[in-house]
Order: sequence, then structure tokens, then C-alpha cells
Amino acid sequence: MTRRCDEESAPGEAAHALNRACLCQTLDETALRSALKRELDGDALLGNRPHLFSNVAVFVSRSEIETMSKVVAAIESLTRRPAYIAAALAWATPIARHDHGPRGVLMGYDFHLGVGGPALIEVNTNAGGAFLNAALARAQRVCCEEAQIAPSSAEQFEDAFFAMIEAEWRAQGRSGSPVSIAIVDNDPSTQFLYPEFLLAARALERHGVRSIVADARDLEFANGRLNANGQAIDLVYNRLVDFSLAEGAHAPLRAAYESSAAVVTPNPRAHALFADKRNLTLMSDAALLSSWNVSEADIAALAAIPQTRRVTPDNAPVLWAERKHWFFKPAHGYGSKAAYRGDKLTQRVWSDILAGDYVAQRFAPPGTRAIVFDGVRQDRKVDVRLYTYDAKIVLAAARLYQGQTTNFRTPGGGFAPVFVI
Repeated sequence: MTRRCDEESAPGEAAHALNRACLCQTLDETALRSALKRELDGDALLGNRPHLFSNVAVFVSRSEIETMSKVVAAIESLTRRPAYIAAALAWATPIARHDHGPRGVLMGYDFHLGVGGPALIEVNTNAGGAFLNAALARAQRVCCEEAQIAPSSAEQFEDAFFAMIEAEWRAQGRSGSPVSIAIVDNDPSTQFLYPEFLLAARALERHGVRSIVADARDLEFANGRLNANGQAIDLVYNRLVDFSLAEGAHAPLRAAYESSAAVVTPNPRAHALFADKRNLTLMSDAALLSSWNVSEADIAALAAIPQTRRVTPDNAPVLWAERKHWFFKPAHGYGSKAAYRGDKLTQRVWSDILAGDYVAQRFAPPGTRAIVFDGVRQDRKVDVRLYTYDAKIVLAAARLYQGQTTNFRTPGGGFAPVFVI
């Protein structure tokens, strides 16, 4: 039987109150480990990742989910506008200019949930963790009668993923379904999220598709076909952080992509339109959006993106003087690498920022979630990630952490399911 953790009546207030006061541990760890052990042929991989999963849920109000959904829809609409496409591709690499059709599977929209409502921090085209979060959501005990796993059933996640794959396949002019798929990264078995590569492969196999987890550097392109370990590959689920496929070792994949010999998703064009952090300067500029005849409703939704600007010699003095109000990110960064809160900056790091290609985003503090760790009540920072495809939310998850940015090194932190109030 579920119980009430809090008696707040307003949906937004109830969710935040539960994050502060509900200390219930909702994770059925035995069920999770049992399920993943079956999928991963053992649990050694999880043992090497002790802070991958948190044992609490994060509460989010239905109104916050709806607000975030409007932001996603507004961005997806914006990326189809010729004026925006021209502006985004102006600073992209040439490989992004050709449109093969696919939009990109499992987009990730990352939000901080503060007192002013959701703030979109960034967009990711190779958003990690979806398969792990789907497994995590299935291993929860709902502790409060107001809560439900959201926004769509984790039980349907694998079917939703395969539907994305088929949609990407058709978007590139193919018929039927792909026969063979490669899940690709550099030296994948050493990647922190390697377990989910295996989960993705198992899911594809259950849908009748031959799948392989492959090192991008072992791919071969010959006679108009992409091959991995001697197996012809129809579609690549791309997890590389070489977003423009510019590295020499990725030349076979690049050739297969450019020649349309294989469907690649997500691909360089998707990253150029969605995830290049310089694009946040366009998305957060209401005057510019108005000049492009973006609807008032979409401009209002995009106001959830904190003001973002490129760091230039002209604005550097002002940004330095006001640094405590800004968060600095490399334009081509990923995984919070080389990202800095302004109030933590040193002169040495500031010099590195000025020498690089950075954007400054108005600091939007993350929300917090109370946990009990070692018998002591503690707070962890929270962000919420929406996994989407073509503007539709497929799964919602949260990450708990300490420090400047998300990580998987925090005791009591890691991925957490989202319960909607």
C-alpha cells in the first residue's frame, strides 16, 4: 500500500516539498540487479560503477513536465526553420550541411528545476543512460499515492526505441527495416556507460535485428558497404563524441555517412542543429526569434533557456566582472567537461576560456533532493533529462550529484527515476 508523504495541494509545491521531505528509498535493488544480471550476463559491470544508481526518486510536477515538453516542441520546430538552420550551419563543419533525413534517436534535453520553473541547460544528441534508466524505472516501489512513473511507461521503452530506429531508417529513404545495426563508440568496453550499449544490443535482438557493439576504429568501408568485424552494417547507433566525424580513425564511418551507404543516427547534422552550444545564443534571443516570425507561444516556451552569449574579446571584461552570474561552457563540449561556474573561476582558467570557443549562460541553480546517506540526512543537486524523439518525450530521468556539474562519483547520487505529481 502506498502512503502520503506530504499534504501540499498545489502540484508544483507538492513536488518540491516531497524532494525536501520524502526520504523513502524507492529502489528495489534486488530486482534491478537481478534484471541487469540477466541482461549483462553477470553483475561485474555494475560492481565497477557503485554510484551509477541512486536509491531515491525525484518528484516533478505535472505542470513542470508540460512546461518542459513545450520547450522541446519549440526547439524541434525551430530547427526546421530555414533562418535558424542557416544561422546554426554558419558555424558548423561542412559535413553537417547535407540533410540525409534522420532527426536523431534519443535526444536529451537537460533541465534544472528551480523556484522560477524549469530552465533548459543544454541539448544533447548522444544522450546517455536511457536504457539504464528504463531498467531503473521498472525496479521502483512507488512510495506516495500522488506519484507515478513518468512521463511514459518504461515498460514500453524498448518498443519506442525500435520505432525510432525504423523511423530514422525510413527518413533516409529506406524501405522495410534494417537487418544489422552497430552500436558504435571508441573502445566501447572501457566506456562508463558500456552496460547500456549491451542493453541496447539485447533490445534490438529481441526485435529481430542483428546487433553488434563495435569500436568505431575497427569499422571498414569498402565496395559501398560499411562493415564491422566482417558483418555488413545497415544502421549505426552512434555514441561517438567526435560529433563531426573528423578524426582520421573515423574515416570509414564518415565515408559511409557521406555516401549514404549506412544510416547514422544521431549524425553530424543533428548535432549541428541541436547540440552545438553556440545554438543556445540563438534559442535564447527573443528579439532574433521574433525577427524570424517564430510564434509568440514558442518564444514564450524558449524563455526557459537562460540567456546565453558567446564569449568574445568585446564582452570578456563585462563577463569577468559579472562572472558569478554566469556558467561557462565550451561550444563543442560534452559531459560537462571543461565547464565552469563563474564564481569558481581563477585567472588561469579564465585565460583558457578566452583562448577557446566558449559560451556564457546565465547561471540557473539546480534543484535539490534530500537523501539519507550513512544515516545522515543530506542534500544532492538534481537535474532532469528528457529523452525524446521528434519532439515526443519517451522517458524522463534525473541525476543526483555534488559539485559543479553532474557526475557519477557522488555517494548516494547517480541516475534516479522521475515520479510525477
